[in-house]
Amino acid sequence: MTWAARGASEHVPDPGAVSIAADRAASPAELAARLAAKLPDDGLAAILVFVSSHYDAQEFAEAMARHYGHTPVYGCTTAGELAPSGLEDDSAVALGFRKDDFSVVARPIFDLAHFQAQDGRSLARDLRSEMAARDPEISAAYLFGLLLVDGLSRREETVISAISAALDDIPIVGGSAGDQLRFEKTWIICGGEAHQDAAVMLLIAIKLPFVAFKCDQFEATKDKLVITSADLDLRRVKELNAEPAAQEYAQRIGASEQNLDIDAFALHPLVVKIGTDHYARSIRKADTEGGLHFFSAIDEGLVLTSARRTDSLAALRELFDRTEAEIGDVSLYLGFDCILRRIDAERHQMTRELSDLFRAHHVVGFNTYGEQFRSMHLNETFTGIAIGRRRGRQ
Repeated sequence: MTWAARGASEHVPDPGAVSIAADRAASPAELAARLAAKLPDDGLAAILVFVSSHYDAQEFAEAMARHYGHTPVYGCTTAGELAPSGLEDDSAVALGFRKDDFSVVARPIFDLAHFQAQDGRSLARDLRSEMAARDPEISAAYLFGLLLVDGLSRREETVISAISAALDDIPIVGGSAGDQLRFEKTWIICGGEAHQDAAVMLLIAIKLPFVAFKCDQFEATKDKLVITSADLDLRRVKELNAEPAAQEYAQRIGASEQNLDIDAFALHPLVVKIGTDHYARSIRKADTEGGLHFFSAIDEGLVLTSARRTDSLAALRELFDRTEAEIGDVSLYLGFDCILRRIDAERHQMTRELSDLFRAHHVVGFNTYGEQFRSMHLNETFTGIAIGRRRGRQ
């Protein structure tokens, strides 16, 4: 590959570095065929696909591999799709990255239950070595990482922190696979198969301007809750402030324990302060024993803060304005948006506005069970990579 100088002043038309297809069908095989009919059949470095768990993931992975035997296909199941048309369900979105503008190397990660930090460091070194072998002159300024993880594995923090530490300043984004809020099985697609207890890490070289982004919609209050008893492996909090967790949380948000559901958790986030910033630690469910199960890792002694919602649409518009001021016209926002943000939009009757805003700014991706950003696993956040248009030729 030949690498253009980022930030060059000359602007020429973008020939379409990423081809996008979206569709729905009666069967996984038909769905794969419809996507393949809309994507180029050659000249692609890799294909990313985000597919509703409405479809059999294994049948879909096999069908995609039949259509693209020589092009690697990576992806996962979703809690909702971000398509060119806006917010969708029971569909699939596929992105084809053209070889003229991208180079992609990848490694699957199996058996996440036994993943260790040294495994992440070794994987990152292998990816860097393979990319360097393709082009010895490539620098970190032209690279980003993309991490997709089984959304029910409870291993995101371990994986992202280990890989990020070994990739230095290369930004990593990504999402945790979903299953339409059933919380039963989520799947990672790689090598023509669908896998559980798995992840896939892609290292992507890009010739176009790009920037990693993160956006949320909450601000912390002064109301504190301390985790005083927890089962860390299960991400289950048993006590908050030395009281039964569900009871204490319900009291703080002015609800009854019987009404603690995914809607309540989306409307009343908890956050943790790391450095000068606050990050959500979202609740997935309450159990019959009064415990609260979280999407992210927790720890005894961790101080959680109640947060209030801010204007999510205004925050997104600010993100889009800021990003476009930095890299110019954006051809694609590859986005990973927490399913709780979509639920919040539904409850506030803002779904159409959100969908319109995503469509207007070319957002494509999926609704997640958690988001990856640099070295962290997050909740209730919109993360991803903004890809600009071609500037200059070499």
